[in-house]
Amino acid sequence: MQIRKPVVAGQFYPGSQQKCLEALEQCLEQRHIDKSLEGKIFAGIVPHAGWMFSGSLAGLVFSAIKQQNKNVDTFIIFGAAHSYYGPEPAVYNKGTWLSPLGDIQIDEELAKAILDKGPAVADVQSHDYEHSIEVQIPFIQYLFEEAKILPILSPPTKQAVELGTAVGETIAESDKNIVCIGSTDLTHYGPRYGFAPMGTGKGALDWASDTNDKMFIDAALDMLPEEMVHTANENCNACGAGAAGAAVAAAKQFGREKGVLLAHTDSNKIMMETMATSSDDSVGYAAIVF
Repeated sequence: MQIRKPVVAGQFYPGSQQKCLEALEQCLEQRHIDKSLEGKIFAGIVPHAGWMFSGSLAGLVFSAIKQQNKNVDTFIIFGAAHSYYGPEPAVYNKGTWLSPLGDIQIDEELAKAILDKGPAVADVQSHDYEHSIEVQIPFIQYLFEEAKILPILSPPTKQAVELGTAVGETIAESDKNIVCIGSTDLTHYGPRYGFAPMGTGKGALDWASDTNDKMFIDAALDMLPEEMVHTANENCNACGAGAAGAAVAAAKQFGREKGVLLAHTDSNKIMMETMATSSDDSVGYAAIVF
């Protein structure tokens, strides 16, 4: 059987079962849903940094899904393609994934249906070192014990949006309860990331969050997946625009017209809140549901 072992456990999140459970509980307790949500959630956008920075936002999205949907059969997780350079989305189509909480099954039936329908290829090896999907798995295992997953790496291209539309059509034909997750962080700003068009200092970091992040968030909330990919490529305001765009494109197939922003912050704000220190560098994070 094809088994994908964790590669960032012990780095981005705890590597032992007990410490992972404790960290999950902390992430889920840190933030509470303060927006009115109506009906079933079809998709969400989550960040994928280390849990100490973005885990509370990811937890917020999965908590909202638990609140509105109760049970989910399968999570399709569109991941950022940090080191995968193929033009087509890559589907992890068979076997299991491991985390400190145990194993979780791939929905092989759904994988086949999507591969038959959409612009994607079966490619399990491309997932070997990608963290953007892995860091979501324990949240699913903790809150949705019976759920399966379908990981798909989604480069920031038009194929990702086309895939999202095809996935939405496939879900509509299924009798399963399926939710799509798009995994992306937002603007990577500062000397460390080689992107500092406004210089350094508080004003520059405020621009990264209030202006650059906002362009991507607004496109997501307005459910404009093509614009999400475009602004990310033009303005460097999302590393997983294809993943997020695919999730939005899928949600549009169910009549969703607007997203709900649950939270938006950045790594520098979190450092100030938790460690009373700041940096010239910052990464943005958003939690959005559709």
